[in-house]
Amino acid sequence: MLCVELVPTSAWKSNVRSVVRPGTWDRIKRDVSTAASYRCVTCGRAGSGHPVECHEIWAYDDDRGVQALAGLAALCPDCHMVKHFGLAVARGQSEYALRWLAQVNTWTPAQAFAHVKEAFRIHAERSRRSWRLDVGLLERRYGVRLGTDGTEA
Repeated sequence: MLCVELVPTSAWKSNVRSVVRPGTWDRIKRDVSTAASYRCVTCGRAGSGHPVECHEIWAYDDDRGVQALAGLAALCPDCHMVKHFGLAVARGQSEYALRWLAQVNTWTPAQAFAHVKEAFRIHAERSRRSWRLDVGLLERRYGVRLGTDGTEA
């Protein structure tokens, strides 16, 4: 199922790319894309400009204030746009993203809109607090070691 995954405003720029070297990020993106045979893991398509983009999947522990990397996924540009629906809004692409969300999930427009509305409600709630970044998955899955400052050693 395709769903909107809005990163809390207070956690913007806290991501994998901010803690690893550019070459490491390129390797991880390549590994994720290769594992998915350069197809979107959600809809099975490939984009026209580039086949897939690497999407960071985050789990939020609302009690402890931890934003933990839960996985990485290869997504076509359209599915990736839905995940980051706020960016679609900023780029004037919200109607297209809403239609794509409904189409992929075989939802009515009303169901898709309700999903987006709930995602923004959660986003507003989570944006009121600070988040501690947990990217331990990088070491466990990709062998990336982080230093005491939280960036790649």
